[in-house]
Order: sequence, then structure tokens, then C-alpha cells
Amino acid sequence: LKAFLEERYSGKAHLFYKGREALTFALELLKLPPDSKIVINGFTCVAVFNAIRKAGFEPLCLDLEESGGLNFTPESLKDCLKKEKNLKVVVVQNTLGFPCEIEKIKSICEENNLILIEDLAHCVGTRYENGQEAGTVGDLTVLSFSQDKIIDAICGGALVVRNKKYLSIDASIKINAPKTQIKDRFYPLITFKIRLLYRLRIGKIYHSLVKGLGFLTNIMDESFYNNYILSAFYGKLAYVSFANLNNQLSHRRKIAEIYAMTLPDKILMFPKDKTQKALSLSSNLRFPIFVNNRSLLLNKLKKNGIFLSDIWYMDVSPDCPNAVGDSRIILNLPTHINVNEDDARRICSIINKWI
Repeated sequence: LKAFLEERYSGKAHLFYKGREALTFALELLKLPPDSKIVINGFTCVAVFNAIRKAGFEPLCLDLEESGGLNFTPESLKDCLKKEKNLKVVVVQNTLGFPCEIEKIKSICEENNLILIEDLAHCVGTRYENGQEAGTVGDLTVLSFSQDKIIDAICGGALVVRNKKYLSIDASIKINAPKTQIKDRFYPLITFKIRLLYRLRIGKIYHSLVKGLGFLTNIMDESFYNNYILSAFYGKLAYVSFANLNNQLSHRRKIAEIYAMTLPDKILMFPKDKTQKALSLSSNLRFPIFVNNRSLLLNKLKKNGIFLSDIWYMDVSPDCPNAVGDSRIILNLPTHINVNEDDARRICSIINKWI
């Protein structure tokens, strides 16, 4: 896996038990001044905030544009530079797989001596408009192989150091707690049973039981910022997932296109003409829609046997009003391999009737 990542992303790879550890280590190896600020997307996971704070820095959130999708824009980065003199690092995440304006952002970083980190937690396989693959542009590339990501190895992450200035740095790795790894080995079987039993209407009981008994790993466990080692068990899963990446991306795109063509423009991120191009570049980790009274739609879907709880990033960045606004109305529709074309059309039918 390490050799594969080094070839794919042209740098030196370090493997970790969690992607958030890779981001923390990336910032630590840069040897930044203590008052440095790290720019991130205002619409992001709390794990990103915590990884930056674990490294001793404060994240600086950039808001979304009202009609600019789920990534911050080059213009907002320029405005930030005018106000913030201690800005040192820019982290782009290509939210849900949809690419940011990387060429302009990279140009701004080069002009202002900023370090560019590409976070691939959402976007392994995404292509930018210039044709480059996400992860092949920045100074450093961070990956996550956690549950329900594009590369799903239950757990895992990596840092690929692409800038030669930092190639000589070695990671300080600790041994991971075996108790957690034992839980992880049972995760595929337990989640298979959960999905199966939900169809039989008893999945919620089983799901609550295994969660209450602690059989499922808590993916937001705050202890996972300590450079734990990635064992071969996870490495093999990640490597196999990379081998199947093209098939997975093709499937996700097909499901996303059904959503895009069947649902009305008013709940889509972009109009249909722009959506088609965006989907062709994106890894399509999820397909976002934006609805008022979201809880009512979730209940309607639940009554029809469709259980969605994919609501991310609620109010994690209160100083970014557009990001907060989107977090309150976004609903992420599934695109993964267990959702087939008939499932996607059925989901669309229920949503359209509800609207």
C-alpha cells in the first residue's frame, strides 16, 4: 500500500490508523511558527478542527459562496489574506468529491508562500477541471480509509509528502490498542447484518444492541490522534479498495446521475446543465440535496424503509453563516455499492412525491 501510494501521488508515504492523525502529523512536520493559522473549509468535519488543534494551531474557516457549491472559493482565500497575516497553510477537501478551483487556489498559495494540503477524505479519484487527479497538486496529500469513505478499509489513513523540502522527516509511530483492532475485524459482518435486518424491520433493535454493547468502534473517539500504526489487516483492505476504484467511481457516478436527472433543480446544488459536468469530475461520495423541513423528509423516507442519517457538520463553524445555513438543510443521498439503480429511482420517487 505504501509503495502504491508513493507511485500514485509522487511522494513519500506514511501510514496511520486514522486520517486525522495524518493531518496532525502533516502540520507538525512543517515546523510552523506557534501563531500560524490554517485555512480550512467552513463546511467540514469536527475531526479536521480537532486534528489541527492537536498539532497546536487554530483553524481559520472560510465560508461558502451562496451559489458556489460546498467548497470555499479563490476569492474568499484572497480576502482572508488581506486580513490575516499569519496564514501559513491552506487545506482543500473537495467536499463530497466535488472539485474546488484548484488552479486558482494553488496560484494564490504560490504567490503568497502558503503550503497547500489536499485532504482526500471525500475525493479519492476526483479530477480537477484541468484534468489532474486530486492529491497530485499540493505540497502534501492526506488520505482517510475510514468507514464509508471512497477507500473504505474500516480504519486507516496516510500522508504523502510531495514537497521535497519535507521528505527527510520520519513519522513517530506507536502501537495501536489491540482491543480496537479486534472490534474492527468484526465490523464488516456486524454492518452486513444491520443492513439485512433493517429490511426485516428489526435492524434498528440489533443496531442499538451492538452499539450499546460497544461492539462497534466509535469513529469519533478522541484518542485517535497519536500516530498509531496501520496494521496489514487494514492495509490489505485499502489496497484492494484502490484496485476496485474505477468500478466504484463508475457506480457512484451512475447513481448520482439518476438523482440529478430525476430530482427537481430547486433542491440540487447546481442546475442540471452544470451538475452533469460536476458529476463527471467528482468521486460522488454522496449526492447532496437541500430541503427545508428536512426532518419531515427523513421521516417520510423512513416510513418507506429508507433509513438516512447522513447529516454532516451541523454548526461546527458558527462564524460561517452560509456553511451553517447549508448544514441545516442538506441531506446526503447514498451512492455506495449497496445502492442499485432501482433503489436510487425509488428514493427519487419518494422525494418527488413529498415535494
